[in-house]
Amino acid sequence: MERTWRWFGKKDNITLDMLKQIGVEGIVTSLHGVANGEIWTSEDINDLKNYIESYGLRWAVVESLPVSEAIKYGGENRHKLIENYKISLANLGKAGVKTICYNFMPVIDWIRTDLNKRNDDGTYSLFFNPIKFAYFDCFILKRKDAEKDYPADIMKQVYDLDKTITEAEKDELIDSIIVKTQGFVSGNIREGDKNPVEIFKQLLALYDGIDKNQLRENMKYFLEQVIPVAEEYGVNLCVHPDDPPFSVLGLPRIVTSAEDIDWFLKAVDNPHNGLTFCAGSLSSGLHNDVIDLAQRFAKRTHFVHLRSTEVSADGYVLEASHLEGRGHVIELVRIFERENPSVPMRIDHGRLMLDDVNKTYNPGYSFLGRMYAFAQVMGVVAAVKEIDNLK
Repeated sequence: MERTWRWFGKKDNITLDMLKQIGVEGIVTSLHGVANGEIWTSEDINDLKNYIESYGLRWAVVESLPVSEAIKYGGENRHKLIENYKISLANLGKAGVKTICYNFMPVIDWIRTDLNKRNDDGTYSLFFNPIKFAYFDCFILKRKDAEKDYPADIMKQVYDLDKTITEAEKDELIDSIIVKTQGFVSGNIREGDKNPVEIFKQLLALYDGIDKNQLRENMKYFLEQVIPVAEEYGVNLCVHPDDPPFSVLGLPRIVTSAEDIDWFLKAVDNPHNGLTFCAGSLSSGLHNDVIDLAQRFAKRTHFVHLRSTEVSADGYVLEASHLEGRGHVIELVRIFERENPSVPMRIDHGRLMLDDVNKTYNPGYSFLGRMYAFAQVMGVVAAVKEIDNLK
C-alpha cells in the first residue's frame, strides 16, 4: 500500500521535509482555504500539487472535497453546488490528482466527547463517552424529544451528571463536540464563532423531515451526477464511513454497515464509486466485523484509514493502539496487501504523547503519536510482505 499522511497545507507545523524523512510517499490534503461549495480552480490545485512535488512527494489523495450541506439535504441550490463539484473534480483529474475522499454525514463529521483522555501510560487518546454525549444533546443542545433516543439507564446517568457538571465542563463539551473536531474538517463551525450551539441548532433544522431513505436518495442523486465526470477524468471517489456508525442527534446516517456500503456501491454501480475503508470508524460500531468488511469490499476500496478502537458493551469508545483493538490492523494489512496492494493508506489519528502535549495540533493529528503508529504499521507491512515472499 502507498504510505500517505494527512497534511493540512503550507501552514501546517508538520512540514513536508519532516514527512519525507520518516518515509511518507504520498500526501493527503485539501484546499483548506476554499469555502465549501466553491470551485477548486486549476491554478490553486496545480500550485499546491507543484509545492508537494518539489519535496519529492505526490498529492495522492484529496481529503476532503466537501459535499455541501444543501446537497445532502436536497436544498434549492444543490444543482449549482453539484455543478461546482463536477468542475472541481474535472480540474483535479486534469491535474493528475485521482483519489477523492468525501463524506455524506449530515451537519457533523466525527464525534468525540473527550479530546485528551489520559491513558495509563501517560499518553492521551480521543474518546467517546455516551453519557456526556447524551447530556450535550438533552441539556445543552436541548433538542426536542432527545430523551426518547436514549435508554433509561443512560438517562439516569445523564440526570446524575446534571447535578455535578460545572459550567467549565459544559464549555469543554461544546468545544470538543462541535468546535474543535469540526472546524478543520467541515468548516460549518469554527473556533471563535459566537454562540456555536445556536449555529449548530440552525444546521440541524435544515434536516427536519429528512430520514434515512431520503438521505439515501439525495446521495444517489449526487453520485449519478458526479460519477460520470469522475469516470471521464479517471478519478476515484471514495466515501468515508459515518463516525460513529449509528444515528446521532436525530440525524440519519447511511454509511454505517455492510448493508449500507453494499447499497451505495450498487446504487451507482461504477468502479469509480468506491469506499474509504476507515477501520476506526467501522470498528467503533459493535455490529461491524471489520475483517469481514475488508474481505467483502477490498476491491471497491480506493483509500484506507488505519486506526483501531476499544468499544465497551455500553457504548464507550476509546481510540486504541494501532496494533490492538477491534480494528484488527494487522489482518487488514494482510487483506489489502493481497487484494488491493496499490491502494493509498494513511495512519488515522494517533495518541498525544511526549512534548507534543503542549503543541496546537488538530485533535488526533499530532506528529509524534502518528509517527509512532506509522512506524508500527510499516513494520507490519514489511512483515506481511516478507511472509508472503517466503511462501
